[in-house]
Amino acid sequence: MRIGFGYDVHKLVENRKLILGGVEIPYEKGLLGHSDADVLIHAVIDSIFGAAALRDIGNHFPDSDEKYKGVSSLVLLKESAKILKDAGYEIENIDSTIVAQQPKLAPHIPQMIKNMAEALGIDENRINVKGKTEENLGFTGSGEGVKSYAVCLINEIKS
Repeated sequence: MRIGFGYDVHKLVENRKLILGGVEIPYEKGLLGHSDADVLIHAVIDSIFGAAALRDIGNHFPDSDEKYKGVSSLVLLKESAKILKDAGYEIENIDSTIVAQQPKLAPHIPQMIKNMAEALGIDENRINVKGKTEENLGFTGSGEGVKSYAVCLINEIKS
């Protein structure tokens, strides 16, 4: 067994969609980034790559590559699962936390889990997503941005 940790943060800005876990969440601002800026999926990808010692999301999907401009992070997650499998590993489970003062995330979490499970080709019961506020502290608490943390446990594929 191996474990990996992931983290991501993006600034909230006007005239962008708020996408978390592949779900478009109604809100007056969205996250700024080269792709869809889905901080949850980016943290999950980094946890997957970290567990397998495969560097990080920027190494595999650089923001200098125009083919990733505006891309759905679910596409990157699906490709990450393939990279992990090709390296000889499979996901045991993922636990993640999104930190955002607003909007309320609880109603959207089941769909986030479903989206990520489908992209990874694993059962939904292997993925957990939690939403937390920052009690109005720091950049997330003031509504300047959103961050996410994730851990992933992997195993070698049994042959």
